[in-house]
Amino acid sequence: MFDGLIAFGHSLASFMDPMSIGLILLSTLVGVIIGALPGLTATMGVALMTTMTIKMPSGQALLVLICTYVGAIYGGSRSAILLNIPGTPASAAACIDGHQLAKQGLAGRAMGIATTGSVLGTLIGMFFLALFTPVLGNLALKFGAYEFFWLALFGVIIAGTLTGNDPLKGWIAGLIGIFTACIGQESIYAYDRFTFGDRNLAGGLQLVPALVGAFGFAELLATVREKPVPVKLNPFDSVIPKLRDVTQYWRTILRSGVIGTFMGILPGVGEDVAAWSSYAAARRVSKEKEKFGKGSIDGLMAAETGDNACVPGAVIPVLTLAIPGSAPAAVLMAAMLIHGVRPGPMIMIEAPTFVYDVVAMMLFATLGILLYGLTLTNLLIKVLMVPKSIIIPIIFVLCVVGSYAISQRLFDVYVMLGFGVLGYVLRRMKYPVAPLVLGMVLGDLMEKGFRRGLVLSDGALTPFFTRPISAVIWITIVLVIAIKIPFVQRMIATRFGRRPQAGGA
Repeated sequence: MFDGLIAFGHSLASFMDPMSIGLILLSTLVGVIIGALPGLTATMGVALMTTMTIKMPSGQALLVLICTYVGAIYGGSRSAILLNIPGTPASAAACIDGHQLAKQGLAGRAMGIATTGSVLGTLIGMFFLALFTPVLGNLALKFGAYEFFWLALFGVIIAGTLTGNDPLKGWIAGLIGIFTACIGQESIYAYDRFTFGDRNLAGGLQLVPALVGAFGFAELLATVREKPVPVKLNPFDSVIPKLRDVTQYWRTILRSGVIGTFMGILPGVGEDVAAWSSYAAARRVSKEKEKFGKGSIDGLMAAETGDNACVPGAVIPVLTLAIPGSAPAAVLMAAMLIHGVRPGPMIMIEAPTFVYDVVAMMLFATLGILLYGLTLTNLLIKVLMVPKSIIIPIIFVLCVVGSYAISQRLFDVYVMLGFGVLGYVLRRMKYPVAPLVLGMVLGDLMEKGFRRGLVLSDGALTPFFTRPISAVIWITIVLVIAIKIPFVQRMIATRFGRRPQAGGA
């Protein structure tokens, strides 16, 4: 514990130079702006900033990406409160009570509550990030090739289950991602797969252009199709948080922080589910249930605390198991790999201080959103007045330039455009995109685990099913799939469901 505090202190000191502070302020501001603009998501922001940081040192690049991530999740509350339009999916729950408070002339107080919840939620998540990551990292050292195969498959399966209403669509999207990861030369004999004689495909599809397309360009296509919403901002009161809003709802803050962190750890769940879960839990135990949906401070505090606590929580499985907890975390993991950082069980051996570097980065990002939330709200709100006709061309140019700049290949621009169309079509058909991203990221891990396992077992499949940790994971996968089958769900409802009592409503 003492060694951890010393390492954390060194990490904090390493980011105290003028260059790092400037990057923190700039990237957090960019993140807040991206989050505040409806139609632009945290995933898009992190993907675009990944292309901008390719040539930067790894420490500074990841600092920029984490500050953008934290800032974007926080920034979504601005438009959610003032316009009743969630800037990011994670801010949808904040619309319910945040906008009601704004209609009551309490928009400033609502934004102060959102700032307080965001800061405290991130701090709670950071605590668990620093506490659990070294422990889980040491536990993950017991994982071998067999376990990593099942773990990667579990990540795709659970993502398909927990995102969207139809798990089958989620699993199909995940399989598309896995197939995408298999394009190009395989890792042992360099045999071309699914290249159709095209030399550009022999090296596989670059991850960053695919991510920029699936989230950046696809979001632009969806935004262009939507009708513009007239923006009308009313004057608001002070945004300085009130101390009694913290002391009165401290239980909500702690509960939502824990729920948000736990939801972040689950692969593929994401900040939006964390916000809704925290909101539902707060409403269930609140003594002011009648205020929910009509301007409840308790509800707004729960939603904003939960989605921001999910950010550090989503990074925990990235660092320990190389499995992203959310779509933005998947892009962040891809950026780590691009910058030479190998997340996973070996990180506590190869780079034991990196975990504390990430915690320090999140702390600085949290201070950044606190600063902007209290001092620049009036200025930042004016960003919402910028018309789409100006924003969309700028974002499109960034998508194209960012995709091309990685390898200076026009083919990567085509990959970005192709995945943009694919992502847009999936959205239109109600297919979730998060499993697609996880399939792309985890497909390589799954294949390497499977092939290495076969090499170690001399071609036998038995160890995949008989090793203790592998057995637990594959049995869990089977159960997760089984309980989503309608026939099994009906059996469970019949066996354990409550029968209505006579005379009951």
